Amino acid sequence: MGRLEQCWSSVLVLAVVVIGSGAVPITYLQSAVAKGAVCLDGSAPAYHFDKGFGSGVNNWIVHMEGGGWCTDIASCSERKGTMKGSSKFMNKDFGFSGILGGKQNTNPDFYNWNRIKVRYCDGSSFTGNVEAVNPANKLFFRGARVWRAVIDDLMAKGMKNAQNALLSGCSAGALAAILHCDTFRAILPRTATVKCVSDAGYFIHGKDISGGSYIQSYYSKVVALHGSAKSLPVSCTSKMKPELCFFPQYVVPFMRTPLFVINAAFDSWQIKNVLAPTSVDKSKAWKNCKLDLKKCTAAQLKTVQGFRDQMMRALSPVHSTPSRGLFLDSCHAHCQGGSAASWSGDKGPQLANTKIAKAVGNWFYGRSAFQKIDCPSPICNPTCPAISTDE
Repeated sequence: MGRLEQCWSSVLVLAVVVIGSGAVPITYLQSAVAKGAVCLDGSAPAYHFDKGFGSGVNNWIVHMEGGGWCTDIASCSERKGTMKGSSKFMNKDFGFSGILGGKQNTNPDFYNWNRIKVRYCDGSSFTGNVEAVNPANKLFFRGARVWRAVIDDLMAKGMKNAQNALLSGCSAGALAAILHCDTFRAILPRTATVKCVSDAGYFIHGKDISGGSYIQSYYSKVVALHGSAKSLPVSCTSKMKPELCFFPQYVVPFMRTPLFVINAAFDSWQIKNVLAPTSVDKSKAWKNCKLDLKKCTAAQLKTVQGFRDQMMRALSPVHSTPSRGLFLDSCHAHCQGGSAASWSGDKGPQLANTKIAKAVGNWFYGRSAFQKIDCPSPICNPTCPAISTDE
């Protein structure tokens, strides 16, 4: 598990240095500690809040940070000494950009909303809820409580008057946006327009290069360790094993709240960890290919193409429902909504001559539907940038 966790470290370092609309200071939610809503190490949860203004004063976007998961005591103990497991190590300021950007020219539909970045320090996509704390390791598995404490705090700070609201996230945070979407809708005022956006969170129940499903065994460990079963959507857990309800393809069919999925068909994290995880690639034959698809052999490219086929099947609950949105490009990328460049920039990915920002904005406001699937090969879309990991 160590290697899979290590790959998140470099990704998260990138997030720290994102330059956006100015640094937004951190808010520590100290009142949550008494409720047991804490990070892995028992520290207070945290978020960054840039207040809305003008026409956006009653509109809210709550965006959840990504950063993988921890599956056992060792990996969670390692995390608690970093910002992925403790607010004590989080950067005090965060530059907002992309979907959280505060500039009209780069984020025209959401720039003046109340924009919140929820920091990720529980290792369970905000689903953990174990009461007991082992004195030997002093680990708190309380991700679900953290999510609810943050939402309750934002409600008290004005979100209870929301006219429009969007729950979003990147990667593990995007998975959380899917898992908590209907609950978010239920908490917000009935009169509000509430929708959800998943950016690189559509992790598929895929087969790896050995023919097995490494990712299923990985998620089963997350769910068991963090006590996630009771926090996952009952609409799914009532029908199948709880660990399968970590896969969006089994949750989305029962969702009632509109969802927009932004994903790369050749998602760089999933190619590395769902299709060709290190523990399965004993001979290291995929070591270079999974980092750079140009270095794949013809046989490997065929397997990569097969992964796209798996992705397409898993996405059927999205593109079969008109109220849902889909931006599935053929880039080798992971998280494309976090930077201004990929969200709305001239060199960002486009489908049907449309950038991600415009597709999501048009869908949210009902100006036009958007469900587009890119050309089928990894090098077919010239607007795909070099490998992108925004968060």
